[in-house]
Amino acid sequence: MLNLPILPILISIPIIGLIFILLSSENDEFALQSKRSALWTSISNFILSLYLPFNFDKTIPHFQFVNSFGWFNSDNLKFSLGVDGLSMPFIVLSTFLILLCVIFLYPQKKKNMRMYLASFILLESFLIGTFSSIDLFSFYIFFESILIPMYLIIGFWGGERRIYSAYKFFLYTLLGSVLMLLAIIFLYQEFGTTSIPRLFDFSLPFYIQVWLWLAFFASFAVKIPMWPFHTWLPDAHVEAPTEGSVILAGILLKLGGYGFIRFNLSILPDASIFFTPFIYFLSVIAILYTSLIALVQEDMKKLIAYSSVAHMGFVTLGIFSSNLQGLHGAIIQMISHGIISAALFFSIGSIYNRYKTKEINFFGGLGHKMSKFSVFFLIFTLGAIGFPGTSGFIGEYLTLLSVYSKSTLVAFLSATGVILAASYMLILYKRVFLGVVNERIERKTERLNFFEILTYSILAVVIFIFGIKPNLILDYTSSSLERIIKLYPISIF
Repeated sequence: MLNLPILPILISIPIIGLIFILLSSENDEFALQSKRSALWTSISNFILSLYLPFNFDKTIPHFQFVNSFGWFNSDNLKFSLGVDGLSMPFIVLSTFLILLCVIFLYPQKKKNMRMYLASFILLESFLIGTFSSIDLFSFYIFFESILIPMYLIIGFWGGERRIYSAYKFFLYTLLGSVLMLLAIIFLYQEFGTTSIPRLFDFSLPFYIQVWLWLAFFASFAVKIPMWPFHTWLPDAHVEAPTEGSVILAGILLKLGGYGFIRFNLSILPDASIFFTPFIYFLSVIAILYTSLIALVQEDMKKLIAYSSVAHMGFVTLGIFSSNLQGLHGAIIQMISHGIISAALFFSIGSIYNRYKTKEINFFGGLGHKMSKFSVFFLIFTLGAIGFPGTSGFIGEYLTLLSVYSKSTLVAFLSATGVILAASYMLILYKRVFLGVVNERIERKTERLNFFEILTYSILAVVIFIFGIKPNLILDYTSSSLERIIKLYPISIF
């Protein structure tokens, strides 16, 4: 293995690309210079991110590719980077989805495209920094920095209520993170370090774990988001531009699940055991309640937004099931949802770009006019409902299997959500693509362009690959998750 500082490079390349984008011509009507800069930056970073899985030792549960730099002239506060089997898949997912966003954007004209592309490239750097930070202080800085470009994406390029949605998104997530900052300060005062690997070796009294657990929970429950902290998500999705919704659902929601595993389970195992019934209660409500709300939605983006909350309910069930199957199910579910939700939001973006509406009642019989598109959307729909052979099936199956070993009632109620998901997704497909062609879409139909076909083809292939070969992910995560399970041995039922 080459001694390559791959993580600092992955964080730095988007910053370099950002400079080229900002220096591109402002008079370029189609922003071709800035698009090319963004495309080459995202391609380069995605290819370089593949260095991680190709050189990763699957048998080692600890952090690899570690780089550490001094911070504020302190030996205890350091800018430390590293990846293990938990964080590595999310770094690759981040570079992958940012690349697809740039590809999807390439033929489009958008107001101030240069700054729009710059926001996504900057966001990529922050995401990689968040998933690769192995110091609590570094993690918090990157974690909060993500809010800035995402706020701009929603607030400047969103819909009519973009300002309200951007403020709501920003304030919800920021307020939750304040309590996490207090928990980080406490840990530093208690142990004299914010190094995550070193914190794994310490233990805390149960009553302190409870308060720290709640502080981390406040931040990650909003981010994932769990019921009843989810109310910012539908507004943000509806008003965000297509690519913003893709990153929001595909990556940002995964920060909550990642945080639960990295901090709540790994550092605070006793409190995690204590709060598991509470998590199960919230997760089941999220699955059932938001699925029922999704059934009656008339806006396609809002329907997929509520379905995201339901799918994240399966993630939290798996995370707190205290066994390897549950954690594997949660990881697969997060990666799968990142890909499938991205595909669905890209698809809705294609529809909106042509008809300037996301209202389901506006359509009907679209499959007769756009047959290739209808096939792609059907694949994404089957993935969303967990059809066997797709990545969505593996995550839900492992999660329900792990929950069933703890509580048959929780497993039964959660499985009802699978039926509801099939209902609202198939109804959506029927109303938009099947039946008689609506006269409102008869007059205007455009074929998918090359960039859309490329984006959808890549996503469809990945959905089937991970559905057939989930070990492509699980082989990397097993060692790291087994280390966590050893800290989390007690059954609560």
